[in-house]
Amino acid sequence: MIAGLLVLVLCQLFGECAKSVLGLSIPGPIIGMFLLATILVVRRRSSDSAKTPAGVSKVSGALIRCMGLLFVPAGVGILTVLPLLSGQWIATLVGLILSTFLSLVSTGLTMQWINARQPKDMSGG
Repeated sequence: MIAGLLVLVLCQLFGECAKSVLGLSIPGPIIGMFLLATILVVRRRSSDSAKTPAGVSKVSGALIRCMGLLFVPAGVGILTVLPLLSGQWIATLVGLILSTFLSLVSTGLTMQWINARQPKDMSGG
């Protein structure tokens, strides 16, 4: 699991470095996540190794199991700026509704695209 955690942390570190060096407004962990996804796709397509890097599956599974706990700091952060948000509640509500709608639409379109690319099951059931 240490090797898997190291892969995740290194991807986040490279994301933070890319953000700083390139002056991007995208958070470093997001850049690192795209880097990790790229690594996984390239490894899967290569003929010599179709497995994920050692331990990444175990570590990511453990992090997903405690994901609810990982949202606590974000919730506390929102509570600390609640006085600022109270004056902007209409804009916040519109932003939440629109972003939720866009997320649903983009997820649905992505799933349709993925399903269209999947080979059809010829067994009939």
